[in-house]
Amino acid sequence: MSTLQKAFTIVETVVARQPTGMTFAEVVAATKTPKASAHRILKELVAMGVLTFSPNTARYRGSLKLAGLGCQVTANLDLRILGHPHLEALHEATHHTATLGIRDGDAGVYVDKIETQDYGIKLFSEVGKRFPLHCTAMGKSLLAFARKEDRERFLTLPLEAITSKTIVDPVKLREELATVRKEGFALDREEITRGVICVAAPIFGSPDDVVGAVSIAFPSYICSDRSIETEIEAVRRQAAAISGALVRGQGDKAA
Repeated sequence: MSTLQKAFTIVETVVARQPTGMTFAEVVAATKTPKASAHRILKELVAMGVLTFSPNTARYRGSLKLAGLGCQVTANLDLRILGHPHLEALHEATHHTATLGIRDGDAGVYVDKIETQDYGIKLFSEVGKRFPLHCTAMGKSLLAFARKEDRERFLTLPLEAITSKTIVDPVKLREELATVRKEGFALDREEITRGVICVAAPIFGSPDDVVGAVSIAFPSYICSDRSIETEIEAVRRQAAAISGALVRGQGDKAA
């Protein structure tokens, strides 16, 4: 058994005894891990904040960090499951490629996608792929409604110019994010892909907790030919519907 497997086994074993916690001797006996290895692994897990250790009781327990990670996994799974029907509705209403994304640190990640083949434009938005926050509509939606300290820290980072229309001035990006917060949607005006416009809106798990974003992408000539108010309203409507589904889902779990 590798060190990683031993560590995971120890975490699972300790968490299974969360109400009472476990002593060092109990961990060794339950996992059949050599004492020297168990001591080293437990010390590292406590240092990482994965487990806690009480000197008073000499017992190990799972930390709130584990709870937080579990909540994030559950929330992201719920987002994709509850969001997919609304992503389909958005695609049906607009006939554009529709995507669902979340923020992972200083980047976004696509978690779902329904693609149109009508325009002959290749979009690099495969599920699981990361995307920049500063030059995508979903990224701006996620960043605009993130915690202020997270947003301000991000604005100190170098902003890569991917196309000639990418916003790389942090002052201008800060102004753009303020507009996104005011209007409730974000635009990508050929800032990551030439010839492509995107509209996105944030998804909330609670009034102050942005958990994702939904977007559509379409050729820029559509924006030149006519107003895109229909697209904007469709995205906002489905983002609100997903937010409502998430809130209801959390309420059902609590009940």
